[in-house]
Amino acid sequence: MVLSHAGAMSTTAAPVTSRTKIGPAHVLVPLGAVVAASPWGSPGPALVLGALVGLAFGNPFALTTRKLAHRLLTASVVGLGAAMDLRVVARAGLQGVGYTAASITLALGLGLLLARVLRVELRTGLLISVGTAICGGSAIAAVAPAVRARDHEVTVALATVFLLNACALFAFPLVGHAFGLGERSFGLWAALAIHDTSSVVGAAMSYGARALEVATTVKLARALWIVPVTLVVARTFGRRPAEGEPSGARPARPWFIAGFLLAAAVVTFLPALRPLGQRVGDLARHAMSVTLFLVGAGLTRTALRAVGPRALAHGVALWLVVAAGSLTAVVLGAIR
Repeated sequence: MVLSHAGAMSTTAAPVTSRTKIGPAHVLVPLGAVVAASPWGSPGPALVLGALVGLAFGNPFALTTRKLAHRLLTASVVGLGAAMDLRVVARAGLQGVGYTAASITLALGLGLLLARVLRVELRTGLLISVGTAICGGSAIAAVAPAVRARDHEVTVALATVFLLNACALFAFPLVGHAFGLGERSFGLWAALAIHDTSSVVGAAMSYGARALEVATTVKLARALWIVPVTLVVARTFGRRPAEGEPSGARPARPWFIAGFLLAAAVVTFLPALRPLGQRVGDLARHAMSVTLFLVGAGLTRTALRAVGPRALAHGVALWLVVAAGSLTAVVLGAIR
């Protein structure tokens, strides 16, 4: 669930020199990050603000914002662990093993079928399917080198997932309230149906503290499946490397999950540290708003042009089926 897609969808600008034209984005990108970090910042508006800046003026700091978003997301997730009870985390993770495995398998199978029907390039369809099934940009970043995906295939997949993440951040709370979902049910649905951890956390934060706890826990448990799925996909779809290429690709290791669990363990078994853990959790929520602003700033006009109609149709259709199916299961009590 790492946010490498924020920079991958943007053009990498050269460092500012005396020959580089200074434009509004050189001021608006850092200023927007400061606003997102302020007490008035929140995930939804931060994402919209970043997207507006990126679309209107571009992002001259694409490489820097990509790296910073990755680091902030990692730190934010670990910080959120400091405000949670490890016993609750463990129960949620164990309860979700069965439906997580089933939902990932179904999403991947359906995604590949839709890609074939819509005549989407195999690897592009595979990357979109993996991103939808597990955790968005992180899964795409892990699988892409394992299947020798080309740059434009990765860009299209990441841009598609990014657009759907932005929609989910606002649409899911509205749908949740319309269906009368409690906080636990909403957190579970968000973790199953929203691509990236950042948008899962953003949507759940706006729904309530319990929703945030459940959503973060279930999503991180789901992110653990990046490694085995990457290995299976590499064995099934990976090509023989060309002469001079490395013989294999290592899947990304989501170390932030271990940090989340360690932080939760510390405050759970050392009760005296719980007040400090709550403060750390509050800081992590502000850092998540900054992360979403930086992700939004990666949505440039170049990124939008990279999303072809077939790839977008594939991503939207698969996402709607996954979202509707998981919502039905949650409402009917099949997933708890």
